[in-house]
Amino acid sequence: MKPVEIDRTLGDFTTNPRVLFVAFIAVFIASVSVAAGVALLALIRLCTNIAYFGEWSFTPHTIGQIPLGWGSILIPMAGALIIGFMARYGSEKIRGHGIPEALEAILLGRSRVSPKVAVLKPISSAISIGTGGPFGAEGPIIMTGGALGSLIAQMLPVSDNERKTLLVAGAAAGMTTVFGTPIAAVMLAVELLLFEWAPRSFIPVAVAAAVAAVERTYLHMPSTLFPFWADVQISITGLLGWVTAGVIAGLLSGCLTKLVYTTEDLFSKLPIHWMWWPMIGGAFVGLGGMIDPRALSVGYDNIEHLLRGDLSTGSALSLMLVKMTIWGIALGSGTSGGVLAPLLIIGGATGMVLTAIMPTVSAGFWPFLVMAAMMSGTMRVPLTATFFAVELTGAMNCFLPAMVACVTAYCVAILTTRRSILTERLARRGHHIVCEYHVSPFAMTRVADVMTQSVQMVPGSMTLREAAALLVDPSTTHPTFPVVDRQTRVLGIIDPPAIIRWRRERHSRTATLAQLLDGTKPTIAYPDDHLDAVVERMNSANVAHMSVVDKQNGHLVGYVSWKDLIGSQASTHGERRTAFFGDKRGSREEELRANATRTF
Repeated sequence: MKPVEIDRTLGDFTTNPRVLFVAFIAVFIASVSVAAGVALLALIRLCTNIAYFGEWSFTPHTIGQIPLGWGSILIPMAGALIIGFMARYGSEKIRGHGIPEALEAILLGRSRVSPKVAVLKPISSAISIGTGGPFGAEGPIIMTGGALGSLIAQMLPVSDNERKTLLVAGAAAGMTTVFGTPIAAVMLAVELLLFEWAPRSFIPVAVAAAVAAVERTYLHMPSTLFPFWADVQISITGLLGWVTAGVIAGLLSGCLTKLVYTTEDLFSKLPIHWMWWPMIGGAFVGLGGMIDPRALSVGYDNIEHLLRGDLSTGSALSLMLVKMTIWGIALGSGTSGGVLAPLLIIGGATGMVLTAIMPTVSAGFWPFLVMAAMMSGTMRVPLTATFFAVELTGAMNCFLPAMVACVTAYCVAILTTRRSILTERLARRGHHIVCEYHVSPFAMTRVADVMTQSVQMVPGSMTLREAAALLVDPSTTHPTFPVVDRQTRVLGIIDPPAIIRWRRERHSRTATLAQLLDGTKPTIAYPDDHLDAVVERMNSANVAHMSVVDKQNGHLVGYVSWKDLIGSQASTHGERRTAFFGDKRGSREEELRANATRTF
C-alpha cells in the first residue's frame, strides 16, 4: 500500500507559543479579580450592616436572625431606587445578573467592557444585596472580573480573541474568589463563556482560576465553603431517586425562568420609566422579608442549614416559596444581582421538602442534590453544576449522584424550554445564541469529497472575443470556467469581471487567454486539501471558485466553488436535523442540497 503523504504543517491544535504570553497576563488579571472579589464581599457586608444594623462595620451579620418591622420594607426600596438612578444616569448595563451582559460583551462587543461598568456593577450589586435583595454575588463578580480583564486587555497589544480569553479569565478568577471552586469556574468558562474548546483560551483561563484559588488561601478564605458529607449507597433505587430529583429540578428550572421574564413583561407594561421598576420590586422584597427574613440578601447561612438538614418541611417550603417569589420579581424589575446563590437556596429548600418522600439517606443529601440540579437546569451547565456542588461541599463521594441529577435536569430543561435564564435575556435583545459546540465540517472534509469532477473547461488558445461570446451565450449555465493548456494544466479562470478588466485595458480581441493569463499564478486546490484551508485561500485571493489539480502532474481533476462549501456545511447540519426529525425530512433536505450544489 502506498504510504499517505502527511502535511507536517497541520496538528491537533492551532495554538502557538503566544498562549504563554496570554497566560502570563492572566496571572496578573487573576490577582486583580481576587482583590475585586474580596472588596465586593466586604462592600456587601458594609451595606448590610449600615442598612439593617445601623453600624459602619465589615463584620458579617445575618438579616434572618433579627425581627423586622414594617419600616424594613423601605430598606430594599431605597436600595433599588439608588440602583435605578445609577442605571439610568450611569450605565444601563449594570441591570440584571451580570452573566448575560458578559455574554453580550463577548459576542457582540469584541469583548470590550467600559470602565464605567467595571466600577458601577459591583457598587450597585453591593447596594442591592446589602439592602436585602435576594441575590448572590457570583454574577456581579463574574461581570466585574470580566470587565477588569477586558480593561487590562484593551491596554495591551492583543487580538479580539485574546481579549475575550482574558475577559473570561477575569470572570473565572472572580468566581473562584467567591466560592473557592476553580474547577467549576473553568468549566463555566468552557460551557458558557468561551464559545470554543481550544488550548489558546482554556490554558489562560485555567491559569487564572488556579492563581485565584491559591491567592484566596493566603487571605484565609475557607477552601470548602459549605462542608458536607453523605453516606451514599449506589443502587438501582438510589439511581431512580437521583433521576427523580433531576426531573423535578429541571421542571422547576423552567418555571423559574418563566417567572422572571413574565415579571419583566409585566413591568414593561407600566406607564413609568424603567428607572422606577427596581423600587417597585424592592417593595415586594420588603414584604417577602416580613414573611420570612431568611429569604433576604445572599443567605449563605440557609445553605448551611439545608445541608445539615436542620430545617423542617414547613420551614423549607416557606423559604422556597418566598425566596423564589421575591427573587423572580426583583430580577424581573431590572435591579442588580446574581442568580447562582438563589438557585442553590431554592433548590436546597426543594430538596428538603422532597426528603419526606424520597428514600432515606444522610441528612442534607437531597437538598445537596437538588440545588446542584437546579443550577444545571436553569443555567444549562451540567458539568459546571456537578463540579461546583462537589467543590463547594467537598463531598467527593456524592459526585456520581450529582452528575446523574445534573444531567437529568439539563435534559428536562432543554426539552421543555428553548432558552435558559441567561440566553433568554439576550434573545429579547434580538440576539440568538447557539450553545452547541462541534468541530467545523470544513476541518474534517477534503476537497475531493465535495468538488465537481465533471468540469467544463476552455482552452488557452481561445481568444478574448470567443471567451466573451461564450459567457453571454444564453446556453451557458454558469459564469466561470477554468482555462487549461494542451496538457490540461490550469492557467487560470475566466469570468465576467476578468473579461471586462481586459477590455478596459484595451487588450486585443484576438489575444488568446493563455497570453492574457501569462505571468499570473492561478489559485488552485488539491484533492486532499481540507476545506478550511480552501476557504482561507479563497478569502485571501478574493475568489469564489478554484480549480482542483492533481498534486503530481498539475492536471485539472475538478472544480470547487462556494456553493460546494455551503453544501458541505449544510450536509452536516442536515445530518443533525435528520437524527432529530427523522429520515423523511433529512432526505428532502439532501435532495434540495444536491440540486443546489450541482451547478457545475
